[in-house]
Amino acid sequence: MVKKQVEGYEKEQDLVEVLNYRSALRFAIDRIEKEDQPIGENFIKEIHSILLDSARGEKRDRGNLRRNQVYVGIPGGSRNYVPPPPMELGRLLGNWEKYVNANEDEDPLVIAAVSHYQFEAIHPFMDGNGRIGRILIPIILFRKRYLDYPFLYLSEYFEHNRDHYIRELRSKDKDESWERWIYFFLRSVTFQAISAKNKAFRMLDLYNEKKEVIDSFNSRYAMKLLDILFATPVVSFGTLKKLMDVKSNQTIYNLLEKFVDGGILIELGDEKRNSVYAFRDLMNIVKSQIFSE
Repeated sequence: MVKKQVEGYEKEQDLVEVLNYRSALRFAIDRIEKEDQPIGENFIKEIHSILLDSARGEKRDRGNLRRNQVYVGIPGGSRNYVPPPPMELGRLLGNWEKYVNANEDEDPLVIAAVSHYQFEAIHPFMDGNGRIGRILIPIILFRKRYLDYPFLYLSEYFEHNRDHYIRELRSKDKDESWERWIYFFLRSVTFQAISAKNKAFRMLDLYNEKKEVIDSFNSRYAMKLLDILFATPVVSFGTLKKLMDVKSNQTIYNLLEKFVDGGILIELGDEKRNSVYAFRDLMNIVKSQIFSE
């Protein structure tokens, strides 16, 4: 029973983190496109607050720079890195901000590589530094107009090669040369871009496959719901009520039932009004690791 509770909690936390990641990206896009906001201390504190909302590390001073000295190391092992003390954070983040927002003539990928290392070295928060450091990579490339949309999810590659990733970060701590770290970073971008392309083709195939399935549903709202699911693979009745512009609640319930019976959605919950529905096939593609090393 305890094991199942723990597993259930971990799955719930994973889902919360995915949703928070999406919310943080939307926040960043909005601030960059509408306000041309630079990436600086206030910007990252707001993203940090979004990423940790109801997630792991939420109670560890969410949205604020750390006020205490921390140590980074393997749990139960030695302290293999000591970040700067709290009183240095303002100055270091100021230098980091200048580097990220300047250097227009420098390759955006190199800027992203260097700034990622610098951010992880500064380690400005009590918790969630890894999450925010990784999400800042596509945001920086988007801010530099290198990406049309911040969809490059390097967390996947870094987690898949976690030991190698940490080894390269730590090697830069001991070595003044940037070559090894930048080479690893660019290699990560290459393989993750290939993975993203492969996933995009799989999603397109899935979309066409499910379009054929819903042809038999005899509902003029079925296509609308399918499009919503490809943008938001986890939905609730309340979400659909806002997005579908359908007056009858029963129409939505009937449609959800057809999508569950058709194997498109799985229902998570015992009561219709409080249930959450997940597009499992799409989420499996998103979570899959497709590397060709």
